[in-house]
Amino acid sequence: MDTRPQRRTIRDRLKRDWTLLALCVPGVLYFVVFFYVPLLGNVIAFKDYAPFLGINGSPWVGLENFATLLEEPEFWSAVSNTLQITALQLLLYFPAPIALALLLNSLVGHRVKRFIQSVVYLPHFLSWVVVVAMFQQVIGGAGTVSGFLNTHGITIGNLMSNPDTFKLLVTAQVIWKDCGWGTIIFLAAITAIDMSHYEAAAIDGADWKRRLWHVTLPGIRSVVLMMLILRLGDILSVGFEQMVLQRDAVGAGAAEVIDTYVYYHGIRDGDWGMSTAAGLMKGLIGAALIYAANKLAHRFGEQGIYR
Repeated sequence: MDTRPQRRTIRDRLKRDWTLLALCVPGVLYFVVFFYVPLLGNVIAFKDYAPFLGINGSPWVGLENFATLLEEPEFWSAVSNTLQITALQLLLYFPAPIALALLLNSLVGHRVKRFIQSVVYLPHFLSWVVVVAMFQQVIGGAGTVSGFLNTHGITIGNLMSNPDTFKLLVTAQVIWKDCGWGTIIFLAAITAIDMSHYEAAAIDGADWKRRLWHVTLPGIRSVVLMMLILRLGDILSVGFEQMVLQRDAVGAGAAEVIDTYVYYHGIRDGDWGMSTAAGLMKGLIGAALIYAANKLAHRFGEQGIYR
């Protein structure tokens, strides 16, 4: 007699899980309407697009837009600024939520922990307009810090309009705004670690440093790698609104990134084909980075974001 369990048909599984599938419908529709359908517009990158002619009526130019883009000095300046800001954010911002999660996890008092969590989460809900205005009021030319230092004979100038420190400034703004929000995932990963591992390490004489190095960090390694892979996919997006708000103050030479380049050359100047080509190249590079990083995670024995 065959005792193997019978496989459910697709109809049976749909009948069993229809409530869960119904809950997924709004999210799926959101991504289809606002992400996947607009992808069809990337065909503009291969056309000499004119709005009054439409996509079908605009002449096909093949790779001409890409060739023109690669010969554009402003585009390479935007790429250079994007990569520099990205490198700073990977070096300074990405570890910050991990360090903050480890710090919050080490706090004993639950009230103190909840209070600090509420304080560090709050900036995430502020718009970039408010964040930039706050930084202007603090470290701008007439800001609180500048005024205090000027009264003591120290002149630092207007840090908000200094091209030499702009990339560090935008990285500091991202850390202040989103570091607390990023700790949520890492705190959840830390709390999922089996407490018996800490107890066994303590019995073996491991102090807090060794428990951190040999228990906590290995316990969240897979989550850290997953977040790093996702970050690499978005590596060339360094904050459109943040850059637009400060671009005029420091100049395009320091603040022009790929997203602002696409906006100013596409929306303002009407060069739709070349700006779409720039956006398409950015997306393809991001997809390639995700694929390469995921393969590297598999080589280290981690699951990554997909098999």
